[in-house]
Amino acid sequence: MMNIKVLGSGCPKCRKLEDHVKEALASTGKSADIEHVTDFAQIAEYNIMSTPGLVIDGKVVSAGKVLKSKEIETLLGE
Repeated sequence: MMNIKVLGSGCPKCRKLEDHVKEALASTGKSADIEHVTDFAQIAEYNIMSTPGLVIDGKVVSAGKVLKSKEIETLLGE
């Protein structure tokens, strides 16, 4: 199963990104474990300078912006 992490403090942008991830998963019919990482020490391990960040299966695919669900769908297909 796919593992997706949303990195961020829990701000509105972070929550919106998480919502878009859920929309993309529903649209593609894929399933994944979604984790919202708010601990800054854990976020720092991914070497991103701005949040929200998106990590799919251990790979940082986005940082500092809220991707649209269609953009996430593309990333899920890769």
